[in-house]
Amino acid sequence: MLIVNRMKQLVYFLLVGLNILSHMEVDSSVDLEESICIFKNGGDSSICRGDLKVIYPELGNAACIVIPKCHNFRKLLSKKWSAPNVRFPDAMEDAMYVLMMVDPDAPSREHPTFRYWRHWLVTEIHGRELQLGEVRGTVLTAYTPPNPPSGTGYHRYQFFLYEQPVSRTISLDEHEAKSLSLWDLDSFTSRYNLGKPVVSTQFMTDSYKD
Repeated sequence: MLIVNRMKQLVYFLLVGLNILSHMEVDSSVDLEESICIFKNGGDSSICRGDLKVIYPELGNAACIVIPKCHNFRKLLSKKWSAPNVRFPDAMEDAMYVLMMVDPDAPSREHPTFRYWRHWLVTEIHGRELQLGEVRGTVLTAYTPPNPPSGTGYHRYQFFLYEQPVSRTISLDEHEAKSLSLWDLDSFTSRYNLGKPVVSTQFMTDSYKD
């Protein structure tokens, strides 16, 4: 009998609670994405190939995700965080690699007249350092954080890792060195016989102001 009474009490309190919830007003001004961290898939099967990790502080691995609004992640990405730790566990220890980060959606995905915007380019990276997530090499283009212009929608930030040919010095030509935008990525990779990327990934983000 005692158990039955307690079960009745539990059912009563559950019904009362549901009744209260049904009469609560929902504040439509609250952005669900801002109130809880929603990590959406920002991948592309042609780009997200292999286990290339792009690690930012607090956020963690940004590979193949849409950077969420929560915790000001988008603003931190654009204004505070420096270059990510890029890790490739399957890198060959004795090989050398070239890492590049580009924006194919500059100034917008609908009108990418400045593609590929070069955000980062490092050559002569030792495989054993990539295994540890340490990008140390010859910096041809210093890291520039993603900062999409307001109103241009989501931009893809793509990372390509190539194996660097033995005894081949890689550099930017005079025209490339003068500008980050309108970079002919295919011409660059062909010039140095880089072939196809060993591994690649991307993330997507919108302006933190939007």
